[in-house]
Amino acid sequence: MKPSLAKGTRDFTAQEVSRRKYIINILQNNFQLFGFQPLETPSFENLSTLTGKYGEEGDRLIFKILNSSINEAKEDKKTQMLTDFQKALDKPFSSESLTDKALRYDLTVPFARFVAMNHGQLTFPYKRYQIQPVWRADRPQKGRFREFYQCDADVVGSESLLQEVELIQLYLKSFSDLKVSVTIHVNNRKILSGLAEYAGITDKLIDFTVALDKLDKIGKDGVIKELLERGISPESIDKLDFLFSQSDDALENLLQLKEKFVGNEIGLKGVEELEFVLTQSLSLGVDLQNLVFDITLARGLDYYTGAIFEVKADEAQMGSIGGGGRYDNLTAVFGVKNIPGIGISFGLDRIYLVMEELGLFPEEAASKVEYLFANFGGEETLEALKLIIQLRAKGISAELYPESAKINKQFTYAEKKGIKNLVFLGEEEIKNRTVTFKNLEAGEQKTVSLEEFLG
Repeated sequence: MKPSLAKGTRDFTAQEVSRRKYIINILQNNFQLFGFQPLETPSFENLSTLTGKYGEEGDRLIFKILNSSINEAKEDKKTQMLTDFQKALDKPFSSESLTDKALRYDLTVPFARFVAMNHGQLTFPYKRYQIQPVWRADRPQKGRFREFYQCDADVVGSESLLQEVELIQLYLKSFSDLKVSVTIHVNNRKILSGLAEYAGITDKLIDFTVALDKLDKIGKDGVIKELLERGISPESIDKLDFLFSQSDDALENLLQLKEKFVGNEIGLKGVEELEFVLTQSLSLGVDLQNLVFDITLARGLDYYTGAIFEVKADEAQMGSIGGGGRYDNLTAVFGVKNIPGIGISFGLDRIYLVMEELGLFPEEAASKVEYLFANFGGEETLEALKLIIQLRAKGISAELYPESAKINKQFTYAEKKGIKNLVFLGEEEIKNRTVTFKNLEAGEQKTVSLEEFLG
């Protein structure tokens, strides 16, 4: 059998793993600086937990798990069940006899499920961060995978808009630490509801937001075409035409909305909330060039109720590398009301691609062995192993070449692995209590006392 990878998945080499850990360590440090605590949830959830939370398009991308009862069934029944399963592939799943579990689509819904199950034991506001893989049955392309990591920070149990301001600070500090220049696009779901009311399409809110969210991918004409296909009238679309010609001044755009939203309670509430977040952020030194009011930003998740965020890299052609928003009703679907929440996500895989493209990984982000001890066999090997144990006790990485091979072969091994120093501990060094080593990067070789070598 020819080995192959499933589409949309990847193997990670030692360098890639080390660089990913570099990103994760920076994010994790910042999460903790901002008061978030770690949480992990299972890789798969009950299908009912996930469906109906991500919109029609999102639900289609959920990886469903074939019910284990099929495998346990007798052969004749199994054949019929698999036939039914094959027929169901071309339409939405509705039979729990085929599947009742699914791989998690994101980290937010499982988090809301956790909060609903444990709210009596949590201290609110409850702040958690979570760094785990998620799965989506998407079409693989650059920066889009079927298995990828999300790094989330969420706060539940607080309606304060200062949470939005804090999360903007968390975004900016984290990307500053990663040396990635970004722009945070912000909007408010209430503004989108206000726009739907303004255009007389309140009953088409989801259709409106799903189409609008694709503006950067399909352009104005594509959005208009999709709005028409979704049953939105040309007259309503004409009323919304101003959305496609916003000025660069966020506060000026909000003022324009206030004029259009006279008597539009939900729209004015959205403007008021966003205005607070923007002005507070500006007061804390955030540059409006890094924080942009994007009135067309919708994000296709049905559970957002307030602020919406999307982060884009300034110097690389890549989709969003972060996103999030407020979701004040998500735990209610699990029977627990009145637990408002807001959260943001960092897209680890896309951040990696941006940093790789821009050459932003420091040399220390690569995992390299400090010392390789040449293997001369006999007593020298045992003495080398004793010295290696002492180095490792000091937290210094070291290894012994496993066989007493020609020195050129050992040199080649060290160079290919990117090992910094090749150590020679021969009969003469053991006798004189010295160590000879060659720095393979500088090409310099020297002999030092054993005490000096161990520091």
